Amino acid sequence: MSDSTAKAWAAIEAHDAPRIETLFEDDGRHERFAFDAAHLHFDFSKTHLDADLVAHFEALAGATDFVEQRRALFAGEMVNVTEERSATHVAERGEGGREDNEMATRLRNRMRHLIDAIEAEAFGEIDAILHIGIGGSALGPALAVDALGRGGTKLDLRTVSNIDGEAMDEALIGLDPGTTLVIAVSKSFSTTETLENVEAALDWLSGAGIEDPMAQLIAITANPERALEYGIDETRILPFSENVGGRYSLWSSVGISIALALGWDAFEAMLEGAAEMDRHFKLAALDKNAPFLAAASDLFYVHNRGSQARAFFAYDERLRLLVPYLQQLIMESNGKGVTAKGAPVDRATAPVVWGGVGTDAQHAVFQLLHQGTLVMPIEFIAVAENEDSQDPRQHRQLLLNAFAQGAALMTGKESEDPARAYAGDRPSTTILLERLDARSLGALIAFYEHRTFAEAALLQINPFDQFGVELGKEMARAIDDPEARDQFDASTRNLIEKAGL
Repeated sequence: MSDSTAKAWAAIEAHDAPRIETLFEDDGRHERFAFDAAHLHFDFSKTHLDADLVAHFEALAGATDFVEQRRALFAGEMVNVTEERSATHVAERGEGGREDNEMATRLRNRMRHLIDAIEAEAFGEIDAILHIGIGGSALGPALAVDALGRGGTKLDLRTVSNIDGEAMDEALIGLDPGTTLVIAVSKSFSTTETLENVEAALDWLSGAGIEDPMAQLIAITANPERALEYGIDETRILPFSENVGGRYSLWSSVGISIALALGWDAFEAMLEGAAEMDRHFKLAALDKNAPFLAAASDLFYVHNRGSQARAFFAYDERLRLLVPYLQQLIMESNGKGVTAKGAPVDRATAPVVWGGVGTDAQHAVFQLLHQGTLVMPIEFIAVAENEDSQDPRQHRQLLLNAFAQGAALMTGKESEDPARAYAGDRPSTTILLERLDARSLGALIAFYEHRTFAEAALLQINPFDQFGVELGKEMARAIDDPEARDQFDASTRNLIEKAGL
């Protein structure tokens, strides 16, 4: 760590932030820490951020070459140093390097042609999609279609990620094998869980009398050669760039299920919303840059207040899948123990990400948030306009609950009865969408991507590899070999025996 980096961190860790209520004695506080970006409203004023703390993080940004790291990301240069490649998800939105943008456009056009063929019934009549993937290969499409398809979809989308047969059984309920298109998404096209589920889907089609099940299978992969070897026709393979990470891949050919279920215009609107957030992150001054300020707030609570958890609560049922999406994005990206140069990190990296949906969460976990001994930053995500068919007063109450929770966490309440006392000074951020549509959802997801990148850049870690998921997979393959089981511990061998494996 350089002297300037160490000095910046020392200033952050020594920062003595007053109570949040005290910060509001500055009449200009809300104006400074609440603003609009890419048609989203961000309110950081109920955090402990102040001018001095932001200045400390700007100093850290200078010491860690944050601006240069951001430039390299958008230029398509090598930022994934452990795998010696760039990270080109922004190119899918037209904000990357020229060659990456051109490749993204070519592959998107190829996806559009295949969608046109499907909609022209080149695959026969199709009324449902069975989308098979795991991690980023499934979470993005599932989130987008669940959030935006409540008013009806062009095709019924079912997503399967878990290798548990119960997941496949549930996904197949009510589907007609003759009118279901199977979309298999695997970056390497060697992911065990995904290929097992593909085999199960092909067995289902075959068992229903479909003469050529492979004719109803489309592969989305960065390794088209493996898909060809699997037996999938070249015209049914959609590639995407090897430099697009799985958890950043919904913008690529992986988004075909979004485009089929919601329509091409909706998919393009998601891309446009994400591109707006790209431009904001790339061009806005750091003290008015939403991803940067969010990252600064996050890192302050980890390194100054020792908060090893971060909670997200969506006050909109349509965003019920947001927390699982964020769990993978944040913890797989920044749950690292070494720097980008391979040295052990000397401070905490990603906290545990959890959360739920309001108002359900208020009656489940908010007791701990208001009065528990664990103090952690909380994020509320809400939507101003409702589109449900119920009395508007319900949506009004939903929003009032969200805003009241933030106010109550901040102010607390004194009481002579300790059991009824609330300490307050508990931080929260609120993100308010005017409406939940494809454009705003795209901007919201891109915000979280850039926030994750900003944290990684300031921590000097690599957010684009995920070697930590590999060891368990390797051992699962080894444990399946009876002759290799002697190498495992007595507990593991006994569990295998008890399960009859």
